[in-house]
Amino acid sequence: MWRNIASNFLSIAVVLLVVVVGVLAWGQRQYVGPGPLAEAICYKVPSGAKLWQVAEGLEEKGAVTSAYIFKVGADYEGRASGLKAGSYLIQPGTPMQEIMGIVAGSGRSTCGTEINYRIGVAATDVLVRELDAVTNRYVEKVKFDPAADAVPQDYLDIAEDADTRIRITLAEGVTSWQVVEALKRAEFLAGEVKEVPAEGYLMPDSYEIKRGASRAELLADMEERQRATIERLWAERAGDLPYDTPEAGLVMASIVEKETGVPEERPVVASVFVNRLRQGMKLQTDPTVIYGLTGGKSVLGRGLRQSELKKDNPYNTYVIEGLPPTPIANPGEDSIRAALNPAQSDYLFFVADGTGGHVFAKTLDEHNRNVAKWREIEAQKSDGG
Repeated sequence: MWRNIASNFLSIAVVLLVVVVGVLAWGQRQYVGPGPLAEAICYKVPSGAKLWQVAEGLEEKGAVTSAYIFKVGADYEGRASGLKAGSYLIQPGTPMQEIMGIVAGSGRSTCGTEINYRIGVAATDVLVRELDAVTNRYVEKVKFDPAADAVPQDYLDIAEDADTRIRITLAEGVTSWQVVEALKRAEFLAGEVKEVPAEGYLMPDSYEIKRGASRAELLADMEERQRATIERLWAERAGDLPYDTPEAGLVMASIVEKETGVPEERPVVASVFVNRLRQGMKLQTDPTVIYGLTGGKSVLGRGLRQSELKKDNPYNTYVIEGLPPTPIANPGEDSIRAALNPAQSDYLFFVADGTGGHVFAKTLDEHNRNVAKWREIEAQKSDGG
């Protein structure tokens, strides 16, 4: 009798074990397999949210098949305490495991409403936009010039929302003075700036910040990123450059940045100036002359006069030999790379080609012909042709 009872108990235990193993296997497949979400959503994880709250919220949105399985899977992987507040884009069919990785990842929001404070060479503007999760496209909500326009009420309403992301974007080629002046007008920043950072040492990039962030600390972050970039690229530089310090390389990078906005042209433009330095020719580049006139505090907005091209100052490369004493703007990584690894060419001249790019020449005669063509294009434009 006892033998039969023991045998039956063992059989039941085996069956239960098989069932448990099967359930666990099914749950594991549910956790790592494709999710049920049919349409992309922007899911918000509130500050201080618990895992069970997020799990239930995801189930309500149709992003996970089971809040319980989601929570168990997160617990098993040791991610239960790793939630990061923010708004996250979740694509259709995303597995629960990947969703957990999203909400417990970097904490950087990937959707929702964003204020983008854009500091450009010619102007600064504030753009408020919201990502449409379905189309994965941003929809513009508010746009204004913080220097000229009254602050719209729509902007203030959005800016006061704690969930609104704030981003500051520095365009390549802005000057340090322009950056500081723009940051002074940013109402969401705090603290004073005691001095303008050295020209060229702010990294043009996108910076996500929190309301009330320190202006001084933000500038320090921009400097740290730029110096790290220079150090890294200097270690990868070509071996035959006509300048032997990272500082000089940064000066060249700033000139390249101001001379062309066409990415693929940067190494070629750099090669022209490198070739000129090697041959002892003056650089003769207008952006340096303009910087000598404005100090980087304004856009000239007109052509250079002959008297200005002949004026003796440290930045007039029509007069001085070699490089000017400092950078003339804050160059981006591509321009720094181009200055430190220029293309191999015999070019000594270039001029605008009328399409936004440039045409290059090896001889003065060839260059003069290119200049003549450019003047014809300018004449046609002025005549309305």
